[in-house]
Amino acid sequence: MQKIVFLDAATLAEAVVLPRPGFAHRWTNYASTAPGDVVARARPAQIAVTNKVRLDATTIAALPELRLIAIAATGFDHVDVAAARAAGIAVTNIRAYSVDSVPEHVFALILALKRQILPYVADVRAGAWQAAGQFAFHSYKISDLRGKRLGLFGSGALGQRVAELGRAFGMEPVFSARKHRPARPGALPFAEVVATSDILSLHCPLNAETENMIGAPEFALMRQKPLLINTARGGLVDEEALERALDQGLVSGAGLDVTRPEPPPIDSAIMRLARRPDALVTPHVAWASLESQQRLADQLGEVLAAFVRGERMNRLD
Repeated sequence: MQKIVFLDAATLAEAVVLPRPGFAHRWTNYASTAPGDVVARARPAQIAVTNKVRLDATTIAALPELRLIAIAATGFDHVDVAAARAAGIAVTNIRAYSVDSVPEHVFALILALKRQILPYVADVRAGAWQAAGQFAFHSYKISDLRGKRLGLFGSGALGQRVAELGRAFGMEPVFSARKHRPARPGALPFAEVVATSDILSLHCPLNAETENMIGAPEFALMRQKPLLINTARGGLVDEEALERALDQGLVSGAGLDVTRPEPPPIDSAIMRLARRPDALVTPHVAWASLESQQRLADQLGEVLAAFVRGERMNRLD
């Protein structure tokens, strides 16, 4: 009998059908789990499912029955994989489930900013159309995507799909090399992509190498005054430096779906950005189409079944 505990099941919509594994099991869902409750809730389990609940080395050491940490997401920066490996605990994640949802959200942010959708909608609601007295009015600058350079940081499934959509709009997608690394075939140097792109879109994991990869030095390089889009991890961008860059006109706008921490404090830089006309902040929902969430749940079931069979599907350890 495998005891399974999902520590933050409410991170998935109620309409999502969770897997019912074919092996003998007892499954317990918790809508959310505070840090102080993780050990008590996970201690009886052989399998702990987590979307964003943190499992650090101290927590892992307190769970001697645990055999699998199944991350119900792609990112795994909230789990100490090395500590799990040392304890003989497998770690898995979910892959390529949001390959439509995230890229579509990227372009929703890009188009909303480039076409000034929110300011124009606000003006119409405020009666500005009638006040203008014409069939159209031109309070905000609109620009097209064709011919613009789309700089992509991360060339996995999401980055490739964003590039594909960019080409459909007539854009020039380019992939960046890693920061402080030589450019590999098919990529341009990091500084060149930062300096020459009209739109920058981030699709990297968060780790020691990528933390604050876009900060004050990078904003100073941005000759095109680009849009910055981040649907990956909040820690990739220095949010206070972004706020200053917007104030100084070094970037023309920002679309952010991720922050650090989540949710952000009400007095944080990210919440000040959320109130600006040149920034859009959404609550980490780029991945969250119902189709993507169901793919995630279905793949989670496959991962659990594979683990019980002794297979290494989606293993990180």
